[in-house]
Amino acid sequence: MTGALPDDTTLYPLGLRLAGRAVTVVGGGPVAARRASGLVQAGAIVTVISPEAGAELRSLVQTGAVTWRARAYAPGDLDGAWLAHTATGIPEVDAQVAADADAARLWCVAASDHRSSAAWVPAVARRDDVTVAVSAGGDPRRAMALRDAIATALDAGSLPLRHHRRAEGPGTVHLVGGGPGDPGLITVRGRRLLAEADVVIADRLGPRSLLGELSAQVLVIDVGKLPGHHPVPQHEINALLVEHALAGARVVRLKGGDPFVLGRGGEEAEYCRRHGVTAEIVPGVTSAISVPAAAGIPVTHRGVANGFTVVTGHEQIAGLPGGGDHTVVLLMGVSALAGSAGALAAGSRGAGCPVAIIEDGYGPNQRVTIGTLDTIAAQAEARGVRSPAVIVVGDVVTLSPYAEPGPLRASPGLDALAQHTLIPDTLAPRKALT
Repeated sequence: MTGALPDDTTLYPLGLRLAGRAVTVVGGGPVAARRASGLVQAGAIVTVISPEAGAELRSLVQTGAVTWRARAYAPGDLDGAWLAHTATGIPEVDAQVAADADAARLWCVAASDHRSSAAWVPAVARRDDVTVAVSAGGDPRRAMALRDAIATALDAGSLPLRHHRRAEGPGTVHLVGGGPGDPGLITVRGRRLLAEADVVIADRLGPRSLLGELSAQVLVIDVGKLPGHHPVPQHEINALLVEHALAGARVVRLKGGDPFVLGRGGEEAEYCRRHGVTAEIVPGVTSAISVPAAAGIPVTHRGVANGFTVVTGHEQIAGLPGGGDHTVVLLMGVSALAGSAGALAAGSRGAGCPVAIIEDGYGPNQRVTIGTLDTIAAQAEARGVRSPAVIVVGDVVTLSPYAEPGPLRASPGLDALAQHTLIPDTLAPRKALT
């Protein structure tokens, strides 16, 4: 050793590839266990020297991830190692390990005395291929606080994550479910992938406000569909995904809801794979469940409904199972509402089965209309109900705060406290649920 390090500014940050290389850890307590665990994750061959081992370290030993020599440290224990960590909590032992490592020209992290340690372990955050290491003048809590703040910003996509060097060969496609449209309901991974994208192919119903936060260098292609008007047909969307990925781009297909819930994500993934492009599916919060929740309607509820079916209003729905105790969620069902309501009313549900329509779920113009199968089509026409909207059919509708308490048709699944009167034409833009 050449003496104590004067301060953190003399450190030379360096990343080490330790996969397949021997590392010796001296100590058996929690600090040594954390060091050993991190080294195992880096692929190192870890040997621990300590007379005792705590529960954390023993769990690593039991899995075979590390080799434990249950004895005190002895000269020669560092032979063949590329790196050493000492964290015994006994200053004399840690000093001896550090001195032996220094004599062998071996880097050693001495946890008990960071000022005299030849090497430090920073607070680390990893997100895919991004690694952030923070050192804060020997103050580990400060370093961890900074690390956590940076990790949060990475997860939120608020840091410049976009790649500027394209890897050789084809790029990738990420089919990202954006949720019902509220930018706060996209997943952490989806948000981060969006910040890394070179090309974004966006639907109309995804969290489009996030597109304005992208770099001007990102190519955004709008393929949004309106009812009865599909300016970019599906086969062209598929071709766009493959075209940009084969050119080496990181492509995000930003979809509303979940890609695999009536979102044609399966078709897009299959097309990509057939053309040699890797496609990752990033699930999203499906509108089939989240939009009813925005109106306080659970699709299942103990004693009321124990199952649900999600269909589009364009399909044949007369054969769906159950009565009012089996919830039906109709997506893209506004244009065919009259026919769907009639088909459902003709079955075991009956004309008095409760129905709710939630327009623009989580959007600024959210509106809820509640009726029954025999009234809902006329109500929707009178009020000018428009897509996007989710339609919920079943007794769970009566649990919404938009349904005033009172008597309802006899329903064996509803107790006295759950009986409600349906309020037709309930207007409730962004009403808070209490």
